[in-house]
Amino acid sequence: MTGPLRSPTSSDHREARKIALASFIGTSIEWYDFFLYGAAAALVFGPQFFPSDNALASQLAALSTFAVGFVARPLGGIVAGHLGDRIGRKRMLVVSLLVMGVATVAVGLLPTYAQIGVAAPILLVILRLAQGLGVGAEWGGAALMAVEHAPENRRGLYGAAPQLGVPAGAIAANLVMLAASTATTEAFTAWGWRLGFLASIVLIGVGYVIRRRINESPLFEEQRGEQEPVRTAPLVEIVRRHPLGVLRAMFATAASTALGYIVLTYTLSYGTTELSYSRNTLLVVVTLASVVQLGAIPAWSALTDRLGRRRVFIGGGIAQIVLALLFFPMFDRATFAWALLACGLAVIALSAQYGPLPALLSELFPTRVRYSGVSAGYQLGNVIGGGLAPIVATALFAAVGGSFAVGLYLAGMSLLATLVVAFTPETSARDLRRI
Repeated sequence: MTGPLRSPTSSDHREARKIALASFIGTSIEWYDFFLYGAAAALVFGPQFFPSDNALASQLAALSTFAVGFVARPLGGIVAGHLGDRIGRKRMLVVSLLVMGVATVAVGLLPTYAQIGVAAPILLVILRLAQGLGVGAEWGGAALMAVEHAPENRRGLYGAAPQLGVPAGAIAANLVMLAASTATTEAFTAWGWRLGFLASIVLIGVGYVIRRRINESPLFEEQRGEQEPVRTAPLVEIVRRHPLGVLRAMFATAASTALGYIVLTYTLSYGTTELSYSRNTLLVVVTLASVVQLGAIPAWSALTDRLGRRRVFIGGGIAQIVLALLFFPMFDRATFAWALLACGLAVIALSAQYGPLPALLSELFPTRVRYSGVSAGYQLGNVIGGGLAPIVATALFAAVGGSFAVGLYLAGMSLLATLVVAFTPETSARDLRRI
């Protein structure tokens, strides 16, 4: 039995804000690393590590390494979820940051295909796998720390803190790529792209200090003190007792991540190879769209605390369907204004689903297996949505010779996610201690 609830004090609110800030800073660093790789995969990794007479084949190979990170994310989430449910959320946050950071710095030091041959792409894939493990381990811990420390009536808002790390990381990564690209094309291709990866070592140090100073989740501490140690592995328990929760989490995640990675990653390669956009123009567009998303995520997430998760999520899903169909007709006009409008509207729509995910997913599982449940569902959803989206989009465009099929694919993903949440009970009023 759980003890009686107490009213949160001002110190509790201060601690919740501190944890939310730490989650935001930590995930911003992680996503800086992740998106830096995505931008480099779209812009330079093809000729650097996968030289080919066929530019499309080279580009697909480079984007495939981006997807490799998503394949590793569920494994990172499962391992971190198991340990996070057993030994605590805080420790896994520190470990995940170090794994991600070391892999990112190593990418910046990696010789190219011209220098060491086939070993170069092999090592790149290995480092990308390490990045995927780090991000997979990261998200569940950051989300739970923010949600489990939050006041009950503001879980949506506080839980959005790790989601803000995505646009913040994208802004930082793209600004670094923009700065590096001020060099000549030859210099950028030869060494300029490496600077952002090497700079990650500074961010690792900052994130490590911040995360070492935060307190463990109070809900985790309570359940560890009140219950006998769990003999069944948390992953086994969620498969046996909460399979529907994992499926709901997985499909609720997939659509917004798919559209998000189309905006943040695919547009960089598509716009420069198939349309007349310059590299710097698209980096500026994606950066400005990420600024818009920084405002949209907390706005939608706070609204879920007032209207409920389902209403906002379903409304966002309908908007995503519309924007998915309109995105490429706008973007294909190949002007800065249309590109910015398309990307800006897309991130506003997808944020209505993406922002509230930490609160929604946390409310599906009990504390003893919550890390495992949210990590497995979220990371599997990212494989279906985010990891495959750039590759599916590239393949669809090549197969049909146009972007309309890509829009249909994204609209279908959004419809599926919206239907899943429509058949999920409202969770915003649940007591996390008594699930």
